[in-house]
Amino acid sequence: MRCEEVALLIPSTLDDDAPVALPVQSHVESCLRCQAELARYRRMLRGLQLLRTQFLEPAPGLLGLTLAAIGDASEQHAIRSLLNKRRVAYAGAIGGAVAAAGAAAAIIAVQRSRRRAATALATT
Repeated sequence: MRCEEVALLIPSTLDDDAPVALPVQSHVESCLRCQAELARYRRMLRGLQLLRTQFLEPAPGLLGLTLAAIGDASEQHAIRSLLNKRRVAYAGAIGGAVAAAGAAAAIIAVQRSRRRAATALATT
């Protein structure tokens, strides 16, 4: 057997109480890499079992503080969203004003050129 195959079988062999297949057992006994993998997996299982027995008591008032923090965060998000929407409105208004000013300048320039042409025709 190869080490990669054995590494995939190690969790199932430890989780189940079923006997380990002979090829797997003989490979683990002869391979230091797989022995180390088996030891790491057993250590991890022991650590996970220790975590099951540890309970943390929440501090008094933790629920209220958590809900207040969530409320503050949502309020800040709403303010940012509102400001971002106003930025778009301000930019649109400025763009519209610039376009209107450009159109007015073009109209004035055309009217002046027509007046000059009309006065030039009238004088000749």
